[in-house]
Amino acid sequence: MSDDATGIIHLGCYTAGSRGRGRGIVAARWDAATGRLDPRGVVAETPSPSFLARHPRLPVLYAVNEVAEGTVSAWTVHPDGGLTALGVRSTGGDSPCHLAVDAGGRFLYVANYGSGSVAVHPLDAATGAPGERTDLVRHEGSGPVTARQEGAHAHMVSPDPDGDGLFAVDLGTDTIYRYHRDESGRLHPAGRTAAPAGAGPRHLARHPDGRRFFVAGELDGSVLAYERDDADPDGLVALGRVPASHRSGPVQPSEITVSPDGRFLYVANRGVGTVSVFTLDDVLPRYVTEVPTTATWPRHIAVLGGYLCVAEEWADAVVVFAIDPVSGVPGPVTARVALPSPTCVLGTRLDM
Repeated sequence: MSDDATGIIHLGCYTAGSRGRGRGIVAARWDAATGRLDPRGVVAETPSPSFLARHPRLPVLYAVNEVAEGTVSAWTVHPDGGLTALGVRSTGGDSPCHLAVDAGGRFLYVANYGSGSVAVHPLDAATGAPGERTDLVRHEGSGPVTARQEGAHAHMVSPDPDGDGLFAVDLGTDTIYRYHRDESGRLHPAGRTAAPAGAGPRHLARHPDGRRFFVAGELDGSVLAYERDDADPDGLVALGRVPASHRSGPVQPSEITVSPDGRFLYVANRGVGTVSVFTLDDVLPRYVTEVPTTATWPRHIAVLGGYLCVAEEWADAVVVFAIDPVSGVPGPVTARVALPSPTCVLGTRLDM
C-alpha cells in the first residue's frame, strides 16, 4: 500500500468540560482505497479540541480549546500521527469553536463563539508555533432568536485561498464580516453581508471557482447562496435560500462543504440525522437527496477522496460512506468506528 492511498486522520472530541466523553485528539490510520479507518488512540490530551486545522506547509496541527477562557493549542505532527506539544495561547475570548491558517502559513485566525470575537495569532516561520495575539476584533449586535442571538457569536473564520482577506461568520448577528489583515497582523473591516434575520449563519463553504459561497443557516435550517459582487470584490450578493433538509422535524445544519471538483454540496443536518446532497449546476443549489448518517447529531463532515466521513457527536462514532462518483450520493458504509463525542474530522497525508 503506497503513501498515496494511506494517511493519518486526526479527530477532535469534546471532553468533560464541555459535557463530552472524550480525552482530546485521536489519530487514526486511513485507507483511501477501501475507506477503512483504524484508530490509533489518543495522541494529545487537551480540553475540548472541537475544531482542528493544519499548517499549509509545516507538519503542525492546531486545535481550539472550547472552554470559557479560550485557548488555541499547537503540536508538531509525526509520521505515525503522534503529536508533540508546541505551545498554548489565549484566544482572548470565550468558547473558541473554529480556527484556520492563512494560505501563506503566517497567521492563525480563531472564532470565539461565546464572546463574539475574532483573534489573530502570528505563526513562527520555522516551527509554526503560535505567538501572542496581534489583534482581537469584537462583533456587536444581536438577532431575533433571543435564546441563541442575544449577542454576537462568531462561528467560523475563512481566509482567502491567497492574499490577506478573511470572512468571519457570526451566528448571533446574522452577519458575514469581511476583513483584510495587514503585515502586523491587524484586521481592518472591509464590509459586511447581512444574512436573513434569524438564519443564524454557522459555516461557509467556498466553491473552487472563487465566485460562489454557500452558508449553513443553523437556526432556520437553510442553505444560503452568495456570489462575489463584481462592483465590490469584498462584497457578496445574495442569490437565494433553499431548505437544508426535506425531512420533517427540527433541523440544525452544522458543517457544509463543496466537493473538490465543485459539482456537489454536502450539508450535515443535526436533529434529523442526515447529510443532504445538492448539485451546483444552477444559480441555487439543487436538492438531490439526503442520506441518514445512522444517528441524529452529525456535527462535522469531511470529503476525503471518494469518501464522506461523518462525526456523530451524540452517537460516539465516526461513520465513513463511499461516494458514488457519478451521482455524488454517499452510499454504503465502509467503516463505523467507536469514538467518544467526536466533533471534527481532519484528513492529512503521511508525507506532509
